[in-house]
Amino acid sequence: MRQLLISEILEECLSKASLFHDKEALSSRFYPNELPHREEQLSAIIRSLTPAIKGEGTNNLFIYGQPGTGKTAAMTLVGSKIMERAGDNVVVISINCRMGKVADTEYRLLAEISRQLGREVPATGLPTQEVYSIFFRLLEEKSKTLILILDEIDVLLDKCGDGFLYNLTRINETLSDSRVCIVGISNNLLFSDYLDPRTKSSLCEEKVLFQPYDAAQLRDILSERAAFCEGVIGQGVIEKCAALAAQEHGDARRAMNLLRAAGEIAENAGHQAVMEIHVDAAKRKLDFDCLSNAVKTQPKHGKAVIMSLISLKEKGVDKIQTGDLYSTYQRVCKQLSLEHLTPRRVYGITGELEMQGLMTTKVVNKGRYGRTRHIELSVNDETLGTIKGALSEYC
Repeated sequence: MRQLLISEILEECLSKASLFHDKEALSSRFYPNELPHREEQLSAIIRSLTPAIKGEGTNNLFIYGQPGTGKTAAMTLVGSKIMERAGDNVVVISINCRMGKVADTEYRLLAEISRQLGREVPATGLPTQEVYSIFFRLLEEKSKTLILILDEIDVLLDKCGDGFLYNLTRINETLSDSRVCIVGISNNLLFSDYLDPRTKSSLCEEKVLFQPYDAAQLRDILSERAAFCEGVIGQGVIEKCAALAAQEHGDARRAMNLLRAAGEIAENAGHQAVMEIHVDAAKRKLDFDCLSNAVKTQPKHGKAVIMSLISLKEKGVDKIQTGDLYSTYQRVCKQLSLEHLTPRRVYGITGELEMQGLMTTKVVNKGRYGRTRHIELSVNDETLGTIKGALSEYC
């Protein structure tokens, strides 16, 4: 592209009047000061963690719910309020376990926690037990209650097992002047079912469930985000974004992404208002982008299960039985030099993939032969190509 043309396009984009008043209000990075329709969950979280402010022992807390239901936003809001009220008595550390080279091993997790407590630890090179010792000493020096928020904790468990979680749950037995409270956030409602019995027993956790939003609640959330200039949003646009997101697991993030993308499409086309046709175009664009991202961000075993489903589909197997899936998954793991998981863990992964819209399952009654599950990739040939492209780097 010649340089003059680049300059012309740049000037054209800069000269356009934006339809947005504050696009950041529709970003996943934006955390509001209030969370509509989450009063019950906020109350449960606050009541669970309030003893930390008083310097008392606090139960571990696990927050469950599908993506986009306000789990992380709620903990961010409560964590900041607790820090304000507790002063020096409490420190809140939040770590996203999906972040590579930050929380993808037990060592790196402990190093990151230690760094946020004020001590730099080498990225590699020390025995894990020594990093634990550094972490323990830091806690004792601080003489505080540490509220450790592990967002998407199931991803970390998939990468390195639940040994670290067991160690963290037993840590208060060795501390004299400090305490640790673990707050785990997970999209997987069956997360704790896969824990070692000893870990599960030592957790002693309280649970808070975030239900999906309905269309009316999503409409309220979108209406409160003052993202657009006055008079820009056409009739029915917010309602359509809310309805589409409510059909897809009640995901508020999805609703906001739809509205933001619709505004960008209208703005780029030089239109003066955001209409329902822009929402339709935004849905087509996001469906493509989200599918690719959902596959790329799967843990290793999630990718292996998807590869197994693709392999069976390409062999002409449309209704895949769980036994066939597991045997194919074992072969894929062998090809990838990956130690395979138990059947129970693999079927848990299929549940997560179904929740993300990548596949569907149906229980079939076979009479006196019992029941079985049929699994299908819920994609067409074009979408299958997108998935294979997203997996190409992993393969």
